[in-house]
Amino acid sequence: MANIKSSLKDVERSEKRNSRNRSAKARMRTFCKKVLIAVDAKDLPAAQEALRQATSVLAVTAQKGIIHDNAAARHTERLNAKVKGLALALAS
Repeated sequence: MANIKSSLKDVERSEKRNSRNRSAKARMRTFCKKVLIAVDAKDLPAAQEALRQATSVLAVTAQKGIIHDNAAARHTERLNAKVKGLALALAS
């Protein structure tokens, strides 16, 4: 543990940011899982609503710099593909 005052403050800031980032990532994963659960249950309206919410959460998480923009885009695209696949399967 550091003894210098500024180093102690840095440690406190790091812990605070770490917990905030961990919470945001957990929230992001929760919303992504809601989409996957709705797709597995073959519930198209719920999947579409969950996708809308997950897309928003992913965008905010990327905007805050918690995850990379490309990572957010990749997650969004994969979830979107699953929902579209469900829509096509139910339509035919």
